[in-house]
Amino acid sequence: MTKQNPKNWAIVPAAGVGSRMQHEKPKQYLMLQDKPVLHHVLQKLSDTKLFDRIVLVLAANDEHGERIAKQFPNVQLALGGELRFDSVYSGMQLLSKYAQNDDFVFVHDAARPCVTCEDIIKLHRAIANDPVGGILAYPVRDTLKLVNQHKIERTVDRTQLWHALTPQAFRFGKLLQALQINMQTKRSITDEASCMEQVGLQPKIIQGRSDNIKITYPEDLKIAEEALCE
Repeated sequence: MTKQNPKNWAIVPAAGVGSRMQHEKPKQYLMLQDKPVLHHVLQKLSDTKLFDRIVLVLAANDEHGERIAKQFPNVQLALGGELRFDSVYSGMQLLSKYAQNDDFVFVHDAARPCVTCEDIIKLHRAIANDPVGGILAYPVRDTLKLVNQHKIERTVDRTQLWHALTPQAFRFGKLLQALQINMQTKRSITDEASCMEQVGLQPKIIQGRSDNIKITYPEDLKIAEEALCE
């Protein structure tokens, strides 16, 4: 029997409120080129034609998110949790009805609207034969300082440091197992790659564009506007 190629799935955790944005709306619903940030994210993922299903993870009673999701036929909703980890795990549970262990699941931030279809496809091609998966990232360019109580302790060697981006894509079974282990250990994780690292796995690094920014602060909207206009 011929082995089928792995399928690709996507999860967009969008249950957070983005308090650092200093705005009454969650950052994924701020307007960018006359559309909500989240719309741009779902459009980019859909335009790649890679994904059998995109799971959008929302807070309870999020009517705004539900309205955006209805504009994309391959988007399915899941209920999010208090933390990003909880929302990603909720999306994984939904996908477990369809996905096989060797499939790939791409997790992308709801507030990264500037990712390009080309970078998503580049990531997909780079990990196609990898047993673990990988992430988009770009090398640190600036001089980095280790700071303690607002005073510089030393300059950090940047030669092996990269900025982690999303999507981050992993074999479905391995990511699910890593998330389940982390539920027991309760270790602090900041992204899916750190969860994989904690169980001894080494994701690949695939260089992506530096303008794939996460909208976190008010000034980021202007930067995102310029990136989308290129």
